[in-house]
Amino acid sequence: MSDPARSIDRAREYWKQHGRSEKWIQQRMMGQETRNKLTDYWKEHEIKDEDEYAILTNIIHQEWSSVSVKEHKEIKGLKTQNLRDHMSEAELIFTALAELSTRQIAESVDATGMAENAVAGKKGGKIARRARLELEQKTGKSVVTSENYLPRASHKNELKNGRTTDGNE
Repeated sequence: MSDPARSIDRAREYWKQHGRSEKWIQQRMMGQETRNKLTDYWKEHEIKDEDEYAILTNIIHQEWSSVSVKEHKEIKGLKTQNLRDHMSEAELIFTALAELSTRQIAESVDATGMAENAVAGKKGGKIARRARLELEQKTGKSVVTSENYLPRASHKNELKNGRTTDGNE
């Protein structure tokens, strides 16, 4: 059996090597913990199938962000990559708020099965949506962005042509 602490350390190291800040890493890990608590709740309340998890996740995501998971990945130019690994701090925080709210609402009504958990997901997502819209109004900036952590295309092209980004070969 693998050591969970080592897995966490490997993830932290991976994200550091790929340019994530310590603050981003903390947000990502906190979001994962929030996500795990939600999926644990679902597992105990008659959500069993992977498709059901995906549907509920998409309901929550659509509610808070106004785009589906698939659309959000397209906005960021992602194909097979994990969306959360390419979210900004704000996107991670609003995702966590939506999932935390969903779980707490589901717990408060003992939501069981797809229909009841979908209702909780819509309500939890709406809480995060209201917060997102207020932040966007105050800052004039969209929370959902095309920013990602993919390697820059120009850098890859330069490497293909035998040049580095500083012009050296």
